[in-house]
Amino acid sequence: MRTVSFTVDLEPDCPPFLSGFRGVEHGLPKLLDLLDQLDVRATFFTTGEVAERYPESIRRLVRGGHELACHGMTHRAFPSLDRARATWEIERSAEILRAFAPVTSFRAPYLMFPSAYLDVLERNGFVLDSSHAVYKLAYYRDRTRTRLRRIPASVTSSVLRLPRLVRRTYLAALSSPLVLFVHPWEFVDLRREKLRLDCRFRTGDVALECVGDVLRRLKERGRTFVTMRELGERREERGERHEGGHSEQRGDPA
Repeated sequence: MRTVSFTVDLEPDCPPFLSGFRGVEHGLPKLLDLLDQLDVRATFFTTGEVAERYPESIRRLVRGGHELACHGMTHRAFPSLDRARATWEIERSAEILRAFAPVTSFRAPYLMFPSAYLDVLERNGFVLDSSHAVYKLAYYRDRTRTRLRRIPASVTSSVLRLPRLVRRTYLAALSSPLVLFVHPWEFVDLRREKLRLDCRFRTGDVALECVGDVLRRLKERGRTFVTMRELGERREERGERHEGGHSEQRGDPA
């Protein structure tokens, strides 16, 4: 586990259960401060809606050297959309986000993206898709061939909020590259909200402390942090094939 990509899904508060943007307003500044302190560059998969509402937040993360990436326009689940609406979600969000920085990485909301729409990403200048997760069955079932570099998330975000010994044991069992992700709303205290337990437990300042502990420990162990764009470029240099959730590697693992 030598290479780590820390990613952030920048979206409305805990969709589809809540409304509002407390995460962007209150959680994101704390997270950006933490990343600055630790000198960790992250990839922010951002909805077009958030970028429209909070342009200064987007400018700050871009100024901080983080990668700006796409998370759709409205955070609607792509499997519920017809092709015309899915195309609009991708095209409109790309247009908005690219006014701030180059955007070539994509992650679908809820980590669910129909393979039938991969060509829409290709046509709109995306080169990397992180809409799979190794803990979801779809990752193992999808054998679709595409020119996109497909890099899955390694673990769900709530694992990073587990007690220290449990989360360290869990993360130690994962292979390289390690792709972590969080949501800024996790750094808002949601413990009294009517949410699933995994969405609300240990949220707020304790969640930020947990994430900080994870990042510090990985740095202490000599792990290399890269953005998703950089991770995709490294895989391309190794000559991987991009077939569904499984990239065939040649050469040494990251």
